Amino acid sequence: MSGDEKKFYMVREDILPESILKTVMAKEMIARGEVNNILEAVERIGIARSTFYKYKDGVFSFFNAENMQIINISLLLKHLSGVLSGVLNCIAALDGNVLTINQNLPLHGVAYVTLSISIEEMIVSVDELIIKLQELDGVLNVEIVGKS
Repeated sequence: MSGDEKKFYMVREDILPESILKTVMAKEMIARGEVNNILEAVERIGIARSTFYKYKDGVFSFFNAENMQIINISLLLKHLSGVLSGVLNCIAALDGNVLTINQNLPLHGVAYVTLSISIEEMIVSVDELIIKLQELDGVLNVEIVGKS
């Protein structure tokens, strides 16, 4: 292994030293915008800045997408102001969480949009979501194109 190659290990949280755990917690607070800077984060967590800087580039939170329920939908929308906003508001009102948005440039007054949506917390079924989206003004077509 050359000097540039790094090995990574997945380690269970309960066996990590407190300083590493607190560094991860501080990084997450910064990423979520709960604090304004590193100093505020380390003071709130209770570690020294030097500890944070020692571990910050070597420790990362693990995100497991396997546990998420995600659907991918394709929409054909009229090219009118506020149509996409209405779609996003509808999904949010049903406690869906939009993860990605991919919108093509409009052509002939319509645009294709693909959304990835976390449906874990959604208060309606996927079929009901599709029906509600199809009922929105400016939405011409809605299709499920994938699920994970």
